Amino acid sequence: MTCLPGRSERTLGLVIDLDTCVGCQACVTACKGWNDQGYGVPLSDQNPYGSTPSGTFLNRVHSYQVQPADAAPMIVNFPRSCLHCTDAPCVTVCPTGASYKRVEDGIVLVNEDACIGCGLCAWACPYGAREMDADAGVMKKCTLCVDRIYNENLPEEDREPACVRTCPTGARHFGDLADPQSAVSQLVAARGGYDLMPEQGTRPVNKYLAPRKKDRPDKASLLAPLLDIQATGFAGWLDRVLGKI
Repeated sequence: MTCLPGRSERTLGLVIDLDTCVGCQACVTACKGWNDQGYGVPLSDQNPYGSTPSGTFLNRVHSYQVQPADAAPMIVNFPRSCLHCTDAPCVTVCPTGASYKRVEDGIVLVNEDACIGCGLCAWACPYGAREMDADAGVMKKCTLCVDRIYNENLPEEDREPACVRTCPTGARHFGDLADPQSAVSQLVAARGGYDLMPEQGTRPVNKYLAPRKKDRPDKASLLAPLLDIQATGFAGWLDRVLGKI
């Protein structure tokens, strides 16, 4: 892996299109597969073929079926992973310095050799983006596939996160959000990209693009199932986003 020295102006991250995501879980599968064989392995599973399976994932997609009063049922899909925040509270609270934000590209990582599994970073993250690996006893999180994006042994088209490379609908985009001329920056400018829960003050790098569908159900029906997820702030955030389009 080649880290680019002296390139602190780079801010690498994802742009996720909520209008295009179909909840197929291809990004989840690709993320799990790639990160089971490279940086930070393994991602353990418990009772994977039993009645109560569990495991560690760096990327998840929450899908909900909603039943509007006067329309056919529809699915709401909400991808979620580490947002690589500019003011990352997970880094601030880590007592060993295991969680850190790279100067050269802004990616937030965990030095697993220094992680003591205390869980403070997961408690501090308002997005629920960190997961304790039950077997390894250390914290796991999205790395933006740092071992792919700088790997010169891969074809250039493969030097992007596995989730982005795999998405069949093009709902996930990767690039330098500090460069106003980059494709991701121009996409955010054109579509009005949003921070997730900006009131938290974390200044997340990753952006979400709001749905463009004009035939969506009323906001109350759309947001109802989101109230059941662990971080209810997502619902309020999505409510504000939908109210502006």
